[in-house]
Amino acid sequence: MEKSPEMPQDILRCIFATLEIPDLVRAGSVCSSWHAAYTSLCNTGNCRLEQTPCLLYTSESIDAREAGLYSLAENKVYTLILPDPPIRSRYIIGSSFGWIITADERSELHLLNPITGEQIALPSVTTIEQVKPVFDDEGAVCNYEYLWYTGEDVIFDTPSVFLLSELRDFLFYKAFLSSDPSMGGYLVVLIHNPHSQLSFARAGDNKWIWLPPHSYYEDCLFKGGLLYASTTIGEIHTFDLDAPAVTQKVFLDKMKHIYFERIYIVQSTCGDLLQIWRSNAPSCGEEEDGSDSDLELDFDRDSHVSCTTKINVHKVEPTSRKILEISSLNQNVLFLGHNQSICLHAEDYPQLKANNVYFTDDNYDNYLYTTDFRNNRRDIGIFDLENNSSEEITTPQLWSNWPTPVWLTPNPRRMNFGTLCS
Repeated sequence: MEKSPEMPQDILRCIFATLEIPDLVRAGSVCSSWHAAYTSLCNTGNCRLEQTPCLLYTSESIDAREAGLYSLAENKVYTLILPDPPIRSRYIIGSSFGWIITADERSELHLLNPITGEQIALPSVTTIEQVKPVFDDEGAVCNYEYLWYTGEDVIFDTPSVFLLSELRDFLFYKAFLSSDPSMGGYLVVLIHNPHSQLSFARAGDNKWIWLPPHSYYEDCLFKGGLLYASTTIGEIHTFDLDAPAVTQKVFLDKMKHIYFERIYIVQSTCGDLLQIWRSNAPSCGEEEDGSDSDLELDFDRDSHVSCTTKINVHKVEPTSRKILEISSLNQNVLFLGHNQSICLHAEDYPQLKANNVYFTDDNYDNYLYTTDFRNNRRDIGIFDLENNSSEEITTPQLWSNWPTPVWLTPNPRRMNFGTLCS
């Protein structure tokens, strides 16, 4: 029987470059020829970049080294096998360009691509301005000294001493990347405590660089070679981190006098800068035990639930240095949480709902909510801006409540075949 001619590799790569991650992985397993095209595509970085975001989570029903990946494009769950340390033992404090930023049980930070399994160690936590190592008699780090000051004031004169695994509860809030680490030349920016300050590191650095004096930052965005950082009162500061001496400017003055909402900044699909205000309430209706008493919620840690109740979208007017509230995102879609805030166009992602916000939990300030209330149901859902209502992403809940799930835009560059299985 005559053997059928194989499809040329360049044609296979062109076809594969249009696929979502699950379909790409399945195509790469069909035969040796398709696998060669698949591997070449991922190694060269020419695969499709417009991947539909997925929800990355852990679950007690799977191994501690595994993570679940819920595909919004397919409404299907996949399992990722990740490298040590076990993902369920880590904190997830950021997600950018298909990589997550995690803090392990020693409070040390790593970049991890859940699709390829590649991992990069970041500078030691002991090089952050407010952290000092404490050594035992044998010269090993046994604790961390945590200094309570910002670039503007001293909060407490006496430092705290934390266990290695305990520091991450108090220190880390969010982390962001300037670009895809698989392409090199990236920056990592941390929002960390006390009082949500900024530090950053370049690829290959061995220490974190502190960015005083300001604090109370909520979200960051890289745009036009600058870092844009938004505060809890709506200020936006810009930083040129590539300058010989880092420069800072005030791009937008404060927009409110009190901070209650979470603040996000994101670039719209047409290039506008948007500022998003997300309001939370202590509870959403009755709790699972049937109690609806606010007094009881104050004392019962396991029943304390924070829920998104309102999302307001504002367009930033750079000329007038004001913001203008807009009533609709039209065909745009937002993704908010511990991920780098994302704005997509629904016409390019037919599985997504236009004028909706897909959100996950990142409510740190409310009594260390996402780190201290670990057994509580997470605030995750889809918010419809037209009728100010939210719905669950999937029922029943697939994920464990800790670490809190995060949005991930899958990045298959240099993927290791076989890390994804259904």
